[in-house]
Amino acid sequence: MHTSLALLLELGVILVGLSVLGAAARRWSFSPIPLYLLAGLALGEGGIAPVSAAGEFVEVGASIGVVLLLLTLGLEFNTAELTHSLRRHVPSAVVDLVLNATPGAVAGWLLGLSWPGVLALAGATWISSSGIISRLLTDLRRLANRETPAVLSVLVMEDFAMAIYLPVLVVLASGGTWWQALIGVLIAIGSVTAAFVASHRWGHHVNRWLAHPDDEQLMLRVLGSTLVVAALAELVSVSAAVGAFLVGLTLTGTTAERARAVLAPLRDLFAAAFFLAIGFAVSPADLLPALPAALALAVIGILTKVATGWYAARRDRIAVRGRLRAGTALIARGEFSVVIMSLAGAASPGLGPVVTAYVLVLATIGPLLTRWSGDWRWARRTRVRGKA
Repeated sequence: MHTSLALLLELGVILVGLSVLGAAARRWSFSPIPLYLLAGLALGEGGIAPVSAAGEFVEVGASIGVVLLLLTLGLEFNTAELTHSLRRHVPSAVVDLVLNATPGAVAGWLLGLSWPGVLALAGATWISSSGIISRLLTDLRRLANRETPAVLSVLVMEDFAMAIYLPVLVVLASGGTWWQALIGVLIAIGSVTAAFVASHRWGHHVNRWLAHPDDEQLMLRVLGSTLVVAALAELVSVSAAVGAFLVGLTLTGTTAERARAVLAPLRDLFAAAFFLAIGFAVSPADLLPALPAALALAVIGILTKVATGWYAARRDRIAVRGRLRAGTALIARGEFSVVIMSLAGAASPGLGPVVTAYVLVLATIGPLLTRWSGDWRWARRTRVRGKA
């Protein structure tokens, strides 16, 4: 088998560079995600040092990275906990939709986009990045925090909402009819419902089959099953992230703990590829004309997501510090916004630059604001009463 010298060299340099950036981030106690995103911007097309040979590997690795991030997030919870939290946070999902989709729709109308473009920009400003946020919660050791179930509920309901939103967007962007959109929506909703019920009722059988005393066998079984489920989810127009998350929910007890341990190195490797890929997708030359509109939307998007997280955490009777942490955790936008842009970009040529600049800004600033919101020296000025 012939291996490309350029591929090996570029991947080696990228991994060493990411190691340096990661070490610097942890030295200053913040998430390395913003540095990875900026590295992707520098190494992508139009950057200062493009890496053409490694681009395809990074793109494939990014897809696996999202799956692994959501799988490991699902391993932290179970279906009973999630079901209770989802029922409690239906009002939070409504607030999330109204507050965050409206600015995108208004901006799309003001920018003169077509109706599919207006719908696409509304979705891009609405949906948070499950991949970035799940990594943030891990990096900042907040998975056990009291506000995390509220954050998770908002994310999961956003992902489920994509099962309705994406088929409609695809049909409208391609000039299809309303009944074609309706068929796609019904198939997606039925598939998500069936998968969730199966995970809740028969998850113990899956847990028993995937469990194995040998770590290598456990890793192969869990990873292989997750990729198959993620592919089936994509086949019925549901996010692969939802499928991976449901697999994580089915694993409990010792099996879940061991799965987290054996998958952690793989998750970190492919998650880095995911963050790089977001930067790769952006050409710096295309950002400047769209930057004013993107920055205005980003400022509004920060405020509306903080309000969403604040409201969701308040429903769980979380104190002020926890509400602020929940709000800032939801700021980052990422993979879903990029997918939405790719689906509707042809129908609305002005959409792409605005969305890519918007995603890059919030994917970079979001993790920093999330980190600062948990800093005690800053948070103690908010006159907190009680424990968050």
